[in-house]
Amino acid sequence: MKSKGFIIIIAIIACLLVFVSAYVVDETEQVVVTQFGKVIGKTKQAPGLYFKIPFIQNANYFPKNLLHWDGDPGQIPTLDKTYIWVDTFARWKIVDPIKYFQTVGNMISAQGRLDDIIDPAVRNFITSYKLIETVRTTNRDLDTFEVGLEDVEKRAAYVIKTGRQQITEGILKQAKPKLERFGIELVDVKIKRINYVEQVRRTVYDRMIAERNQIAEKFRSEGQGEARKILGEKERDLKLITSQAYKVSQEIKGKADAEATKLYAKAYGLDPEFYSFVKTLDVYGQALDKNSSLVLSTDSEFFKYLKGYK
Repeated sequence: MKSKGFIIIIAIIACLLVFVSAYVVDETEQVVVTQFGKVIGKTKQAPGLYFKIPFIQNANYFPKNLLHWDGDPGQIPTLDKTYIWVDTFARWKIVDPIKYFQTVGNMISAQGRLDDIIDPAVRNFITSYKLIETVRTTNRDLDTFEVGLEDVEKRAAYVIKTGRQQITEGILKQAKPKLERFGIELVDVKIKRINYVEQVRRTVYDRMIAERNQIAEKFRSEGQGEARKILGEKERDLKLITSQAYKVSQEIKGKADAEATKLYAKAYGLDPEFYSFVKTLDVYGQALDKNSSLVLSTDSEFFKYLKGYK
């Protein structure tokens, strides 16, 4: 019984030793084994189950995938003495875990090394070029240059020689060799954001507002001119239509009056004396009323019907 219990204890101890000595490496990790702080063997990069001497050797895990570096935004003057805030970020990875372990050791120290190398490279390139070079990449025409302001015309006429893309590539080329001795490969560096400092920003906003107001005023005046043109054409067409309608109506009225006169003349020509009598009575009705006083002459032709008709 005692020997059986001893065997069980030995088996348990053996299982614990195997458990402590085993470690797993997955697809996103790489492991450096150290013994008393000294690197033992090669880096374990293939995923799988591995073993080490328990309590003597340690497994140090490092990420194998891309890692993120986010720089602190800083105030940097450009070549044309314009102060701007520049915010950059980068992607990096550990390509030599042994060298990384021996020089850096952990992520906090690695971030500090990246700060010390990338930030000066960014400052060096930003100060070496004009602001427009860090903002634009090509000489593509921009619709914001419609107004005729002098400074805008200068910017529109400026030819991009380097551009933002080549500046970031230059930052990458300058910083990448300096990180190789730490077992770090700098994959990419990009400018996340560029903005004016607060002292310049308000002036820029005011200028942008003035430019937009000028463009709006230009569109407004063009619209008003077009509206007046349309109204003028409408008035002209209206007068043309009115005059043509008046001409047609007068022609119709003239023909009608001529026809009526012809009919009247033909009708009254049958009895001229009766026509003269009727027309004279019409004139009496229009010219005389109950308050009218008459002074008649014996030879008045107009009042011959009042004196008696012979």
